[in-house]
Amino acid sequence: MTAAVPPQTRRRRRRSIAPYLFSAPAMVLYTVFTVIPVVYALGSSFYAQRRTGGGALGTRSTVFVWFDNYVSVFHDSQLTAGLRHLALYGVIAVPLTLGLALLFALLLDAPGVKLRRFGRTAIFIPYAVPGVVAALMWGFMYLAGTSPFSYVTRSLGWGDIPFLGPNGIYGSLANISVWGGTGFNMLVIYTALRSIPHELIEAARLDGANEIQIALRVKVPLVGPALLLTAIFALLGTLQLYGEPLMLKPLTNTISNTWVPLMSIYQDAFALDDLHDAAAASIVLALGTALVSIAVLALVRISTRRGMR
Repeated sequence: MTAAVPPQTRRRRRRSIAPYLFSAPAMVLYTVFTVIPVVYALGSSFYAQRRTGGGALGTRSTVFVWFDNYVSVFHDSQLTAGLRHLALYGVIAVPLTLGLALLFALLLDAPGVKLRRFGRTAIFIPYAVPGVVAALMWGFMYLAGTSPFSYVTRSLGWGDIPFLGPNGIYGSLANISVWGGTGFNMLVIYTALRSIPHELIEAARLDGANEIQIALRVKVPLVGPALLLTAIFALLGTLQLYGEPLMLKPLTNTISNTWVPLMSIYQDAFALDDLHDAAAASIVLALGTALVSIAVLALVRISTRRGMR
């Protein structure tokens, strides 16, 4: 006859099991929609479709090709051009997004600011607009026939603004990203600013520092982790650029079907029915994204250590 389990032991067991039960739905979804697709893409990237038998009666079969797909990815001129477009876009979008987010957060955290709650909401609202809707809205404001900006310049005799031209397209796409992403990053930085002990700010004021000096020498260094987090978010968003150029593509000849890497991968997978090359390109892009994130973290850690010395 087994001894009865004490009530305290049963409660202890339930407490130890509860976290796993609560996290189980999220882990199942993560496994089904992230882990399994990644493993499938990785396995598929080592295969290719080859025609066997020769002639019109030849059949297509899947064969193991080792790293041939990855070699073709690194020799793909369209993918290389897409990465160049992505780099030019990122040089504009990432600094502007982070700079404006930090500026707005510091302004909202400054003493004596009126309508602080309204300002937070107004800056954050664009983030709630879906990316497709934002791209279409800005697209019609860029289009010469419907653009209010080009209407003003035409009235002044300056002609249309080439928002969708070969040189202007980078700034136009970056503007959509900055307009939609600044609010979220601002909220992250502002939350970090509100957690700074008030005693530190008062001590800086007693030492004679003005508000600009307090912002640059006290607040900005203390919100370094939040700035790092928003920087990684901005970089990941840049590498995943897809919806905005896809929505603007019908409005201009500047954007091709392979203008950014994700558009090129989509073309390989669904237009050319080459899922294996698309899988290899996806894995390369994912590894590149991970390396960029690791590099940013390493640079921040190195700079932090030097600053502590």
